[in-house]
Amino acid sequence: MNRRSCFIFFLIVAAGASDASAARPNILIAISDDQSFPHASAYGEDAIATPAFDRVAKAGVLFRNAFTPAPGCSPMRAAFLTGREIWEIREAGTHASFFPTDLPVFTTQLADAGYHVGMTGKGWGPGRAEGWPTNPAGKAYGKRTMKAPAGIRNTDYAANFDDFLSDRSDEQPFCFWFGCSEPHRTYQRGIGKKNGIDPSKIDLPGFLPDSDEVRSDVADYMYEIQWFDSHLQRMLDRLEQTGDLDNTLVIVTSDNGMPFPRAKANLYEYGIHMPMAISWPATIPAGQDTDDLVSLIDVTRTIYHAAEVSPKQADQMRGHNLLQRYTRPSDPSAPPRRAVYSGRERHSSSRFNSLGYPCRCIRTDTHLYIRNYAPERWPAGTPQKYDKATYDAEGNLTTSVLGAEHGGYHDIDDGPTLQWMIANREKPEVKRLFQAAVGMRPAEELYDVTRDPACLENLAETAEFKNIKDDLAKRLREYLQSTGDLRETDPDAAHVWETYPRISSLRWFPVPQWAAQDPQRVPDQDWLEKKRPRKAAEK
Repeated sequence: MNRRSCFIFFLIVAAGASDASAARPNILIAISDDQSFPHASAYGEDAIATPAFDRVAKAGVLFRNAFTPAPGCSPMRAAFLTGREIWEIREAGTHASFFPTDLPVFTTQLADAGYHVGMTGKGWGPGRAEGWPTNPAGKAYGKRTMKAPAGIRNTDYAANFDDFLSDRSDEQPFCFWFGCSEPHRTYQRGIGKKNGIDPSKIDLPGFLPDSDEVRSDVADYMYEIQWFDSHLQRMLDRLEQTGDLDNTLVIVTSDNGMPFPRAKANLYEYGIHMPMAISWPATIPAGQDTDDLVSLIDVTRTIYHAAEVSPKQADQMRGHNLLQRYTRPSDPSAPPRRAVYSGRERHSSSRFNSLGYPCRCIRTDTHLYIRNYAPERWPAGTPQKYDKATYDAEGNLTTSVLGAEHGGYHDIDDGPTLQWMIANREKPEVKRLFQAAVGMRPAEELYDVTRDPACLENLAETAEFKNIKDDLAKRLREYLQSTGDLRETDPDAAHVWETYPRISSLRWFPVPQWAAQDPQRVPDQDWLEKKRPRKAAEK
């Protein structure tokens, strides 16, 4: 080969390398269901082994302060798909309702931009996506199943990922949503210990009582996290085998916190503080470990940027592009967040008329401030419900049978821990924790998370913390107002949250004293009338 030919060959090779390096990345999003920070071995939790999560963290960035926009699965997933706060997305911002078709999501926009888009397992939900051609998370791949222990979904997530990859065109970038149903309850009792998780090594959070029953329950939860991790490992291995891993943006996180009292469905640390690791070997330097505050809606903005897609209604997206801080070279004009925000409306059907427990919070690097908008309601759900109830055509209660005294609390996922705490609620070492989980809460809460990650010591009425509380209350209020949250901009109109239909089953509760004294405080809920159990007509 002469010198000219060699030069031309070099140019061709160089151009090919340049094209490969400039190719839009593949995107793999792995979301567990109900996993709190710090439950991954990369964070130093000795009782659990998560080699796939650790692998992603070592190959890119381990985030120690990532936060969900909502402590419940359905609103979080909608916020993540849209890149907006839950109070900006109407029905999709509450649990088990509808997903409006006019809300832009990153999955459809990436598909329009040429990406092969799909999902397996749990996408957006629960709820009803009327008018959507598929689940908002993408086309479902779910044919492959496998033998699984009791309490674990039998979906072979990794095999479905293989099917998804087989469907894409050559050189087509992909975006895949791996929505694991684990570690959502229920659990096979004792499965954690049976599979090598030592309950005695678990670092229990301070809001849970230390008992053998509770430790065993947490071990079972950790086993299901490992199940999620094992499927992620298989997906990463597949990408390595095909040569795609280097140019794949891998995002691993969870939707909300662990399904235990004072965690999931709460704005406390173990409800909103998420595990998260992100890698993209072609672009993100390995071995980064950061304490920066990050919201999961920042990840949404990052996905658009990585895919080189300009999002629709970008001015309504609140997230920051993480690539500005963690790629080479990082952008000095992209400082870390000073705060993150989260919120909650309705979770399960847990109160009279399925009313929610509206609250919002601001989390800085040292403190968590929570504003509860309806402190007269039970935060974990009303303690007692009707086992049987029927109503006439006007909605008047005609027949009722009350259930057990502590048979409610349905905003806490039922399981051994909740039942053990109920049974042992009068023991001195349990009583305070039980009340912290189910008792009434004040309108304002403030916690120093650096020394009280369990969020058990409310400092809101402590004089020495008044300046901090007032500052955080002001910052939260200003953010909510600037993003159009009706809870702050128009409290009367905020009743609209209670009018959004709940698609899932309902429970029935006695009329609370505050509602009986002032019926005007109960919003109109036309949808509810269609679902009340009616008394049979007399013959």
